Amino acid sequence: MKIFSILFLLLTSTLWAKYGNCTFKNPHYTDICKKVVKHGVSYEYANRFLLSYFKTQKYDEITWKYIQPSKIKYHREREKKANNVLVKYVPKMVTNLNEYQHAYDLAEIKYGVNREIIAAILLKETKLGKIKPKHDAFIVFNTILTRTKPKTSRQKWLLNMSKTNMASIIEHCYKEGVEPEQCNLPSSYAGAVGIPQFMPNSFVYTDSYYGKVADLTKMEDAILSAAKFLHKKAKFTELIAWDKMPDIKKTESEWYAFEFKNKNCSFIYEKNKKTGKKYKCFTKNRPELDYLKIYVAKIMRYNNSSNYAIGVIRLAYDAHKALEKTQ
Repeated sequence: MKIFSILFLLLTSTLWAKYGNCTFKNPHYTDICKKVVKHGVSYEYANRFLLSYFKTQKYDEITWKYIQPSKIKYHREREKKANNVLVKYVPKMVTNLNEYQHAYDLAEIKYGVNREIIAAILLKETKLGKIKPKHDAFIVFNTILTRTKPKTSRQKWLLNMSKTNMASIIEHCYKEGVEPEQCNLPSSYAGAVGIPQFMPNSFVYTDSYYGKVADLTKMEDAILSAAKFLHKKAKFTELIAWDKMPDIKKTESEWYAFEFKNKNCSFIYEKNKKTGKKYKCFTKNRPELDYLKIYVAKIMRYNNSSNYAIGVIRLAYDAHKALEKTQ
């Protein structure tokens, strides 16, 4: 009887150590656990998630390869080419805009974001849902978290970004009532989820057309969520008046030439507010581009790339003109 009592005490103390606190060998897991518990997740769920072999002991080698600085630079260099290639998909944008007119109507009314801008973003992100993600978001961020040595400012950013997104995934699945092992969010190699490619820490901006929890693999929810993101995070509240825009095709071409000549340049910024790094600014002393500049800045809140933003506006402008011809 005495032996049984001792074993019982050992067992219960072990269970308490496992599920009654946020103590892990990996201090980053401890931080994540404390954060999600503070936001309402149970100790038991947080521990089971962070102790799951299928979530924390599997790694994504493709992710680790493609987040290296050399690959990031290569991806940015390809952005211009990607914009040019996507122009041929404008007819598919128009088809999408007509098929989901009900959702685009609501997005414009509710959030003040042009339907063509939303469709252009969804085209650039996943070709309107045709590109299917092949990674698991949690494993992506766990790979970055466990392998990154925080020596440089970029590495420190990667580490914090991973922790934030891992916490968001745990909170999301807990609210959905999904068991840790079944909490699988298909993502890109960078951890972006769904048709609009939201990072998990941006799930707060999701919206559902049918009034339920948003499903970013559904087109209506993707449309509304992209609009809400731009409305809330970028203060996109007023529809673009396309007749106020400069010649978009000409401006885009001039920007690409400018970028080719200037190594450190930006479409709208003269200086990085965080680092103080100075840029050669394309729109400086060009008042004719002031209206365009406003919306490039807003779209860069979705993706902080000048090429991305000007590419979105070019695609949206072409779709707008194509829609005019069908009306």
